[in-house]
Amino acid sequence: MTAYLLPAFAYLLGSVSSAIVVAHLFGLKDPREVGSGNPGATNILRYGGKKAAILTLLGDVLKGVVPVLLAHVLGVAGVFMALTMLAAFLGHVFPVFHDFKGGKGVATAFGVLLALNGWVGLALVVSWLVMAVTTRYSSLSAITVAVLAPVYVGWFTRDLALILATGVMALLLLWRHRSNIQNLLAGTET
Repeated sequence: MTAYLLPAFAYLLGSVSSAIVVAHLFGLKDPREVGSGNPGATNILRYGGKKAAILTLLGDVLKGVVPVLLAHVLGVAGVFMALTMLAAFLGHVFPVFHDFKGGKGVATAFGVLLALNGWVGLALVVSWLVMAVTTRYSSLSAITVAVLAPVYVGWFTRDLALILATGVMALLLLWRHRSNIQNLLAGTET
């Protein structure tokens, strides 16, 4: 029975917007009404500062880590682990508490994959850092890591359900970054 409830818990936890909570705690404007309008750490950084951005980032990562670690502790694997991972991510991207308008999902996806398998998490961090240092584009780093994530999950887990769930997350991450992709192709990305 617990395995059936974990995806629902993961979705609801993912639906709590760290950016909105942090903005409220710091007395900042709602991130959906400022800057890019994205309720994520990058937008908070632009107008709220480093401390608020770091707390937002940690909150978004933990939304992915907590349900997946709980699934590990409860011995949930395979399809139910995949559903739990995907639900936490979908909660962040399409939060029930915020009219289904959430962030891009990079930090929550990272939290999910880090908790799933430490080697996957390490591979993602190294890949992101290499891209960020060589290109100086955070968005390109996120896009590259999204494409690599299903490959890393396949390599380290060999579990088809987990690979498929990660593939769905990767496709949604690419879709959420479509304006960044257009800007990169046009040479106008900041």
